[in-house]
Amino acid sequence: MSEQHERGRHRAAIAPRAADPPTVPLPAVPGLVESDADRVQHRPGRRRLDGVDAARAVALAGMAAAHMLPLFAADGSETVAGAVAAGRASALFAVLAGVGIALGTGGPRPPAGGRAHAAAAAGLLVRGLLVTLVGLALVELESSVAVILAYYGLLFAVATPLLRLRAPMLAGAAAVWCVLGPVLSHLLRAGQDPDPGDQPGFAALADPGELLTTLALTGYYPVLPWLTYLLAGMAVGRLDLRSTRVGAGLLGGGAALAVAAVAGSALLLGPGGGAAVLGEELSRRRYGTLPSDTWWWLAVEAPHTGSPFDLAHTTGTALGVLGAMLLLTRAAPALVWPLAAVGSIPLTLYTLHVTALAVVPVRAASAAGVPALELWAIHLLVALAIGITLRAAGVRGPLEAVVAAASRGVRRAVGGTGR
Repeated sequence: MSEQHERGRHRAAIAPRAADPPTVPLPAVPGLVESDADRVQHRPGRRRLDGVDAARAVALAGMAAAHMLPLFAADGSETVAGAVAAGRASALFAVLAGVGIALGTGGPRPPAGGRAHAAAAAGLLVRGLLVTLVGLALVELESSVAVILAYYGLLFAVATPLLRLRAPMLAGAAAVWCVLGPVLSHLLRAGQDPDPGDQPGFAALADPGELLTTLALTGYYPVLPWLTYLLAGMAVGRLDLRSTRVGAGLLGGGAALAVAAVAGSALLLGPGGGAAVLGEELSRRRYGTLPSDTWWWLAVEAPHTGSPFDLAHTTGTALGVLGAMLLLTRAAPALVWPLAAVGSIPLTLYTLHVTALAVVPVRAASAAGVPALELWAIHLLVALAIGITLRAAGVRGPLEAVVAAASRGVRRAVGGTGR
């Protein structure tokens, strides 16, 4: 059975573990959108961090798999796509958003404060607004995809007061919020249905308060617990990502965190007695949040639940993927180059992917004799062709170029520079 979860107009599919979505100096890749620092790839002597771009390509492939491939077999067992992609691609996108925000605002050297901070924050707010508008437009296409972009836009806004923090403080905040965020969400949603409801389209702008509640608390990718990903990513982005030691630390530390989260949840649910309390509801698939009738739900480590163990596990897998790509870039740069080409234009490719699924849904393609696996491969090959072509030509993706130009203009106006 496919993970496509259709619920009428503006309802969407969300994958159980993957939303069913640079360089020092001046490096950056805020998740699905390039920052102005990405331009360094075209300047002599300065290069993007291909490992970060490659990690985003992995996230794009995982996201597409979650949208298009069956995540569970007919007998209820998890497929390979489900076991690998479920819940992890969207978390990887969010962590990379934090990485890119940090890289785009100085990397290891955050803004000093005052006007520099205000300029960086203004540029980020514009970027977030434009990404949100693209997300609302994609929802209007009524595909079966749970579009992540509006949630991304709010994450960008939330990041603005955090831009001056350094890696240790950001990492500590991520660890604290990994527990505190889900607890606050549990309290604020007391008595509410965990169903995410309709996706917010342009009509949602008529009720800003309800829109904010959906994006921050009750939707498919609620920003309140997802702030953990942003903080973790920003902490990583304040490190020297060209260091082999940092790459190895991310790989090893991320893997250890992911395993520890699974083990901790299993201990609480098994010997701890949590599974007996939750009963059959424990096996039910979730789409962004958990029920709030018992605190035992916070012991769950399941995709898109926003529990402490879910956040810890998916943060760990995201850090592991990023570390692996950074190391692979040093060991085999030619192998990483095509992936980096794809990951350098994520907003454009994500938009094309969702639009294509709105025009030719998986079910329609299957009825026409194109199985889901083949359709997924077609999406990946098209993305690879576009990415390689644009990178070889030395140009940005069209959406990345528009967003970066608008953000750069505002940042320069606030910062008082005409450069």
